[in-house]
Amino acid sequence: MRSTGQVDAIDARLLLALTESPRATVLALAEQVGLSRNTVQARLARLEERGVLSSFERRIDPAALGYPLTAFVTVQVTQRMLTEVAAALDRVPEVIEVHGLSGQTDLLVHVVARDADDLYRIAGQLLATEGVERTTTALVMRKLVEHRMAPLLERLISGGTGTDDG
Repeated sequence: MRSTGQVDAIDARLLLALTESPRATVLALAEQVGLSRNTVQARLARLEERGVLSSFERRIDPAALGYPLTAFVTVQVTQRMLTEVAAALDRVPEVIEVHGLSGQTDLLVHVVARDADDLYRIAGQLLATEGVERTTTALVMRKLVEHRMAPLLERLISGGTGTDDG
């Protein structure tokens, strides 16, 4: 779901507190950001309704589940079959997420695998999907920046516009 409307500095402070302490209670968040419990509860509810806050699913390291390899597969798709291809990719457990792209490739597929042979199997499964014309697989050698939102929230809190703040 796409979020509608902007997040203000107060919402950003609340989201940053939630980012830093995802298990925090509403009362603890209220104390941390200096708002009443009711205000925090109402703002969190509005953020959820607007789609700003999505799943509270914690990020799990796939390596801990036996999937130490990460790869990104670019996929070219027969355009009229995009919906069917997306549904097929959704049924592959090793597919972590799929992004639709503009440009020469249509999809960016984030996959995990147990080892090189498993990655070969998964890549073959993607290529064999009806509507997939071509794939290119790139193995992740190292993660250099973890998924994060804190810098954007901090910029919003400080009044930054997101354009060349210097």
